[in-house]
Amino acid sequence: MKRERGHADLRRGRVSEPGRIYFITCVAWNRAPVFRDYRAARMASRIIHNPKTWKGAECLAWVLMPDHFHALIQLGDGDLSKVVASFRSRVTRAFRAQGRTSPLWQRAFQDRALRRDEDIRAVARYIVANSLRAGLVNHVCDYPYWNAVWL
Repeated sequence: MKRERGHADLRRGRVSEPGRIYFITCVAWNRAPVFRDYRAARMASRIIHNPKTWKGAECLAWVLMPDHFHALIQLGDGDLSKVVASFRSRVTRAFRAQGRTSPLWQRAFQDRALRRDEDIRAVARYIVANSLRAGLVNHVCDYPYWNAVWL
């Protein structure tokens, strides 16, 4: 019997290392394009952009796509799972205040620790260019739901 991959596989080997930079991906529940609506995207973007959202970490770059979110997170003294859970919880609470009753996020998230020799700005450019690769815009600057600390 073939074992199906699941959320536990995403957590296997996850380590929170202070100072390390992580590339994270959070997916909307059932890949629903929740953030296609500009009001939803703006509300989520305000939360993402707020430094208080990232207690124990710093968000270096991010993009909010219609059905998922990518970010580069540098851990301070926080735990990666707790930092991401806090972010997702803040966004979810804002949506619940607007009347949403169904789940907003998939249960698990994906993460990849960047190697020490990896070009952080190149990864950030890759993240913010997601809207361009998805065909949502013709130029990255035309997509409003992203930011990076290097601007």
